[in-house]
Amino acid sequence: MTGTPYVLIDNLPYRHSRVLDALWVVGFSLLTALLAQVRIPLPFTPVPLTGQTFAVLLAGAALGSRRAFLSQALYLAAGALGLPVFAGGGATAAYLLGPTGGYLWSFPLAAALLGWLVERGASRRVWTLALSLVLSDVLIVAAGALWLHGIFGVAGRQAWLQGFYPFVVGDVLKVALVGLTLPAVLRRYEH
Repeated sequence: MTGTPYVLIDNLPYRHSRVLDALWVVGFSLLTALLAQVRIPLPFTPVPLTGQTFAVLLAGAALGSRRAFLSQALYLAAGALGLPVFAGGGATAAYLLGPTGGYLWSFPLAAALLGWLVERGASRRVWTLALSLVLSDVLIVAAGALWLHGIFGVAGRQAWLQGFYPFVVGDVLKVALVGLTLPAVLRRYEH
């Protein structure tokens, strides 16, 4: 076995290789693109609710830091190159500079942070994984709110009202889904 015993894909019963690692990276990039199409516009903010953050968190929790970072960097590169991977089928680099840019740019960092914490054992217990997921998720929504404030000039309090708070309930559900299932799945595949 290669990798770390705390990372899910390193515990799956197959022979590990760089090709398989690359397939996992591409697969999670595609999952992020697919979940970006789950999009609910909110009338009080330019930022829609999407499924992307679930894919980011799942990538970090399942892949470990390096592969998770690469999966999200590949996702951003695909969108910048014109593939319709962003929310609502967005397919230009302008999305990376628009109102959702702060969230998007944070995806590789949040996935890598969570993966790094998982590599150090955070996935072994529900509560340590939950704290790690919350930390990574807060990185995403805080980056989005700060982007709205710093780049788009939205007043500080208003930036948090538009870019952070509307996503708390949905993100709690995403964190709970990953946090409650991953430790059980990991125990199933332990060597």
